[in-house]
Amino acid sequence: MPSLLPASIRLAWWGTAWLRGRVVADELIDAVVGDDAVHLLGGPESSPEALVTGLGSLRSRGADAVGAALPTDGDLVGLGGPAAFNTAALDTGEAVLVLDAAGFAITGLVPDRVGAAVTWRPMPAERRQLPDVGEADRELRTALLDAAEALARLEVARWRPEVADRLMNLRHRPRLATPPGVPPRCADLAARGLQALEITALALEDDGGALTAYDAGARRTAIVPLGRAGRRALVAAASPEVWPPDA
Repeated sequence: MPSLLPASIRLAWWGTAWLRGRVVADELIDAVVGDDAVHLLGGPESSPEALVTGLGSLRSRGADAVGAALPTDGDLVGLGGPAAFNTAALDTGEAVLVLDAAGFAITGLVPDRVGAAVTWRPMPAERRQLPDVGEADRELRTALLDAAEALARLEVARWRPEVADRLMNLRHRPRLATPPGVPPRCADLAARGLQALEITALALEDDGGALTAYDAGARRTAIVPLGRAGRRALVAAASPEVWPPDA
């Protein structure tokens, strides 16, 4: 069954669990690789190596956790620089930062995909500023309410009945498998963030039969903030430096 989660979220959750001794290597590999053929770590200056081997080398350098980034134009959520890393992550739409126990970045990793093979390319990365879990949760709840109200005014049920159905059934969200150590609140936030991204993608799939450019623009204006909130929720849920202190 295809994984519902972006690769960066999977690597953040399961990489952190492995670095902290909560899961074994086979569990890490199964969860991160998912439907893909293989995930490697390395290049372009070093030959790619097995993911576990590469993470083991990073652990010897003090790696304690892995945090996710899901940037998009106008919102580089999860990134702190430098420009080269931000650009590479923006081009792929995702990346991770490997962090020490104090939350400083040891390296950034950007996924390069060729067919079903993914190679996580190391790049220099800097410490980032993130929304905490509570802030991301509040932002997502507000964005969902605002989107639902705006799309109701725009008669979403007429032009995209499946979007209206999703908005009416927010309790029916995906159940995500998480490793030990991920706070239940973060697992729930990630599921709701993923749900928001699915609603956004569905609503923006086409213009929904809009008769005018104004209608299409109004619908986009109504739904784009929900996608932003969904990405920020996922990043907070998969960034151990902002997890509750008892995680």
